[in-house]
Amino acid sequence: MQDGRKRVVIENVRPRVDGGRFPAKRAVGEDVAVRADVFADGHDVVRAVVAWRPVDEAEWRDEPMERQGNDVFTARFPIERQVDHEFTVRGWIDHFASWLTGLEKKVDAGQEVTVPLADGASLVMDAAGRARESGARADADALEGFATSLASFGPDEGEEGLALASDPLLGAMMVRHHHAELVKSLGEACHVAVEPALVACSAWYELFPRSCGQGTEHGTFRDVMKQLPRVKSMGFDVLYLPPIHPIGRGFRKGANNTTTAAPGEPGSPWAIGAAEGGHDAVHPRLGSLEDFRELVGAARSEGLEVAMDIAFQCSPDHPWVEAHPEWFRHRSDGTIQYAENPPKKYQDIYPLDFETPSWRELWQALRDVFLFWAGQGVRVFRVDNPHTKPLPFWEWCLGEVKKQRPETVFLSEAFTRPKIMYRLAKAGFSQSYTYFTWRNSKQEIESYMQELVETAPRDFFRPNFWPNTPDILPEYLQYGGRPAFLIRLVLAATLSSNYGIYGPAFELCENHGLDGREEYLDSEKFEIKDWDLDRPGNLTAFITRLNAIRAKTPALRQTWNVRFLPSHNDHVVFFAKWAEGEEGRRETTLTAVSLDPHNPQTAELELPLEDLGIKEGATYMVHDLLGDDKFVWAGRTNRMAFDPRVLPARVFRLRTRLRRETDFDYFM
Repeated sequence: MQDGRKRVVIENVRPRVDGGRFPAKRAVGEDVAVRADVFADGHDVVRAVVAWRPVDEAEWRDEPMERQGNDVFTARFPIERQVDHEFTVRGWIDHFASWLTGLEKKVDAGQEVTVPLADGASLVMDAAGRARESGARADADALEGFATSLASFGPDEGEEGLALASDPLLGAMMVRHHHAELVKSLGEACHVAVEPALVACSAWYELFPRSCGQGTEHGTFRDVMKQLPRVKSMGFDVLYLPPIHPIGRGFRKGANNTTTAAPGEPGSPWAIGAAEGGHDAVHPRLGSLEDFRELVGAARSEGLEVAMDIAFQCSPDHPWVEAHPEWFRHRSDGTIQYAENPPKKYQDIYPLDFETPSWRELWQALRDVFLFWAGQGVRVFRVDNPHTKPLPFWEWCLGEVKKQRPETVFLSEAFTRPKIMYRLAKAGFSQSYTYFTWRNSKQEIESYMQELVETAPRDFFRPNFWPNTPDILPEYLQYGGRPAFLIRLVLAATLSSNYGIYGPAFELCENHGLDGREEYLDSEKFEIKDWDLDRPGNLTAFITRLNAIRAKTPALRQTWNVRFLPSHNDHVVFFAKWAEGEEGRRETTLTAVSLDPHNPQTAELELPLEDLGIKEGATYMVHDLLGDDKFVWAGRTNRMAFDPRVLPARVFRLRTRLRRETDFDYFM
């Protein structure tokens, strides 16, 4: 039977994913904001703390929780190093604070309080005993002194007794030495999986190594090394490479996904495996494994992580097809079933059969692919189509890899149904592709962001916004011209702390698609491209400036701090992000983006002056970091014009005195 003296109830603890079935996730440098409903019967004062610790430490640390109203208590604790953490919530009745509240009412009512003061003295003396038992002799002596004084007041000394009982030193000691036997604990601790700091904020740049050579000559890893300074100078953190393995020759695809490749055509990098090897080999025309390791090291010396694409599928020439035919699904005529997404056919790819009786051996082989490349220095993996593989496999596989390589980061490329996307994140993926690619209108953008930051997914689902990929050229980019690329870039880089671009194609505003489809005409997936990165109209300088703004603006290095503001124009998105700066100042970033790539727009941008600490009618300066223009604004609403041919977006910096009593963090 539970101890009936523990009257406190603890409910609705966050972050707690699926009742503790999965851990909440945070990155090094972030805080864990804990929220819980803590209450008890009657009108007694309730106290609560978050008890937390890194899992490799024995001692718990207590962080007092603040009551926010309606019996909601909150607190934060920091994640300072990469080791998983755990926490619990503990609550108790504060009998001293409850007594003090009653004493105040009695004194205000002019009642005689000799006996109540003696009751309080008894509570303090009990606390003194607990302090002495714990070895806190100084506190014990001080508490005994307070108890003696409280018991000494006469019938006409209620005001004096109340003043002594209200001493902050006494209150602090009474909290410190509360009755531990009556503390109610949540029970099983909540788990927080901690990942590298890169997970919290990153900018990704994707390029095909084979297109890094001279002209249409097949590029190599050493050619990629020549690109490293340029990619880093643009402000990117991650260089993402599509699959670097040998490419199958059987049923190789030709240009524009034709079913027959012409002589010399390179095929799709996602058709993995040939006589030269499979998932643990490199394409011989790219170089050697030693060359790849050298590339990874050179990138890291530039401050870049190389992200490797892992696609668990095989070409007909993959060594596994002959060595492990049982890992593939066979049709009734004995042939292996190739991949299909009717009406599309992928004759150059064999999917793996995860229902094979040899599933254990298959799982281990796939896990070993990650471990092999981690052994070559790779810390970041982008995983192709994980939603087409069993969810239990990912939970096991990623867990096994992280046990040996806790520094690894996994990006899920799963454009699929929301519940599957979320479950993949719960299973261990660090970041996830999202529906941002297709959210174009103001209503779509705002509602989607609110879904991501207001609801439970924020505790385990970390979005990575991509305006384009080698597979996807959205209609908005096909028909919006260069302004559309600017618009989508600013939205991706300012709404989310993690974003990426399919590099050269985005830099050069490539928008030629296949008729009626969101796919590139003459896609780089099937041919080597000769990119002229100096072509007029390129976005290189703009991308560089935007990434520099992100690097210097703490508010943009977070995703969860967004608050949408009125713009009084359905074509203009306006939102704030903030971060606390030095000397009590709040730095607010105000981003305004016209979604119309064709026509000029004007918006009335409205600010919540009371939350920004700005007096009604006062003037204040905002600095547009994109255009490097400064504006003096006055009042709540100010007019701003946007010309898509010049600059369709503004990123304003506003510094104000921090008003801690306001609730500007709109999304908890």
